[in-house]
Amino acid sequence: MIYLLFSVLASTTIFVIFKLFGRFKINILHAIVVNYLIACTSGLIAFDRPISIAVLRQFEWFYYAVALGALFIIVFNLMALTTQRSGLSVVSVATKMSLIIPIIFGLLYYKEHLGLLKFIGILFALIAVYLASAKESTGVSVGKNALALPLLVFLGSGMIDTSIKFLEDAFVAENDVPLFSATIFGAAAIIGLLILLISIIRGDFKFEFKNIIAGIALGIPNYFSIYFLVKTLRSGLLDSSGIFTINNVLIVIVSTVLGILLFKEKLSRKNWLGIDLALFSLLFFALAHIQ
Repeated sequence: MIYLLFSVLASTTIFVIFKLFGRFKINILHAIVVNYLIACTSGLIAFDRPISIAVLRQFEWFYYAVALGALFIIVFNLMALTTQRSGLSVVSVATKMSLIIPIIFGLLYYKEHLGLLKFIGILFALIAVYLASAKESTGVSVGKNALALPLLVFLGSGMIDTSIKFLEDAFVAENDVPLFSATIFGAAAIIGLLILLISIIRGDFKFEFKNIIAGIALGIPNYFSIYFLVKTLRSGLLDSSGIFTINNVLIVIVSTVLGILLFKEKLSRKNWLGIDLALFSLLFFALAHIQ
């Protein structure tokens, strides 16, 4: 349970930091590259054995982790852009509604059991995710021209969660979790550095120290969001569909409340209804687990 709570805390911190990027006019790409360097370094420090590139390539999960790293930097940029253009609520909904992708994968690929209580819990969770993040009167407000961003965030986030579950289950040993996480972030950092190099060659690069600070602030919770998610998936607390559902519901509740407290977003009746349904979904999962 403690791993789940830490995963929620780390993921919620990421959304809050993204929101602050717009306020302090942070260069998204620059900060995200630094973020991945910090996240990669955190994983290497946590890994208790010396490692080299030659040895790293021998791990079965290495090339999958590299591909996942590329997806990470793409989705992270999409999340940051969506947050700034459409708000914290929209990116929260797009990200957390993506839980349906790993849930379906778990049910089909791992043949996870779907009883009535669990089904009701998932249904309530999906409704709660939307309502808890809905803006006053109009719900989550996204213009037609901006619809592509949250849709891409939805698909990308779902693919990331599904890939992490599959890889940690099929290839990653218990002691290799920090290294697995570091490899994902390292691959994303390298891709980001190549993009920055192109920017420098074109003469578009402008160094600002605040982007470094922002990247450091983002990198630490980013590493722990993945580390603790993997630990939660391995804890035996619930099957993957249950863990992804509860994890995402808690993140939406906490991020919505923080959006209200820190950024003056109003809590509407829909928000309260969403929070109530989220609590009921957690109750149904608890009952399903007891059975």
